Amino acid sequence: MKGDLEIDHKGLIREAYRIEGITAPECRSIFLDWALSLPEAEDNGAALRLLIDRYGSAAPDHPMTQVLTEGLAQAGRPRRRGGWRARPRD
Repeated sequence: MKGDLEIDHKGLIREAYRIEGITAPECRSIFLDWALSLPEAEDNGAALRLLIDRYGSAAPDHPMTQVLTEGLAQAGRPRRRGGWRARPRD
């Protein structure tokens, strides 16, 4: 299993937990930046579980914990593929 430094290589999630008075919208913005920087082959669900275990368990009421938990709930849902990939091939 990867360590939190490999999953949060920019330290975005770690720093979000250190910001006094951070709000949920700010946490969502940080989460989006983190998610976009995650390698495509990375298992999003596993990465989120690792971050929740590392940071969220110590701060269950922190807005970033809520954002990570919501992200984990979304990670398990199948994604709809739109555009040309969704069209049947002849």
